[in-house]
Amino acid sequence: MKRLIALLFTILVAFIVTTGCSSEESNAEAEASKEPVVYEDGTYEGTSDTGRNPGLKVTVVITDRKIAEVNVIDHDETDGFGTKAIESLPGKMVEAQSTKVDTISGATQTSKAIVEAVRAALSQAN
Repeated sequence: MKRLIALLFTILVAFIVTTGCSSEESNAEAEASKEPVVYEDGTYEGTSDTGRNPGLKVTVVITDRKIAEVNVIDHDETDGFGTKAIESLPGKMVEAQSTKVDTISGATQTSKAIVEAVRAALSQAN
């Protein structure tokens, strides 16, 4: 019985180790194969209707081929909730140079709308 448990434990550990290793290698290979996104300088607008209310609009300013500014210029989101995302998410995107940022707790729908609108704007810039 002890041998059976030891064998099952060994198989489990081997499975976890090989799965974890292959996943990390795949992620590393995927990251290495990604080419950096190059944006054309300018100011671009994007909109989204996926927030709490439709019509969220952003501008994205590209300077020296990088995201220099993200501004929410029009919205009907809820004060105190959606505005949390409006105040903090644009800065996080500029800092990360990406739309792949964490959503703001309590403002998930607005966060998703901002990300969608910024992606729409960036699609015009490349």
